[in-house]
Amino acid sequence: MVSTYRWHLAPEGLATRRQLRALGLRPGGQDVAAELHRPRRRRPPLVAYLYRIDRAKPVRPMTPCRAAALAAAMTARRTCPTCRTDAEYCIPRSLGMCVTCAYPTALPS
Repeated sequence: MVSTYRWHLAPEGLATRRQLRALGLRPGGQDVAAELHRPRRRRPPLVAYLYRIDRAKPVRPMTPCRAAALAAAMTARRTCPTCRTDAEYCIPRSLGMCVTCAYPTALPS
């Protein structure tokens, strides 16, 4: 059973993934230590998972190979599959192509 805390009432020593990342840490395979619930009106509460800071591991350093793989992935996200040009922005998945190819008749005024 995971402990549950209300918004702003979590004890010291617990952090979310983003908070761990800001500290230069990562969960490192540990299980969720607690949940944080933020109530909302007429909707289910927002849930954040908390991890123990003392069990967190340092973030793995960026190696040249990982940097090259990340650059290649971002280039693939920016390249339009229709016209094969770099759109200079990430192609929307909803369109599947750059805006120019998706709406060829829409001319800027």
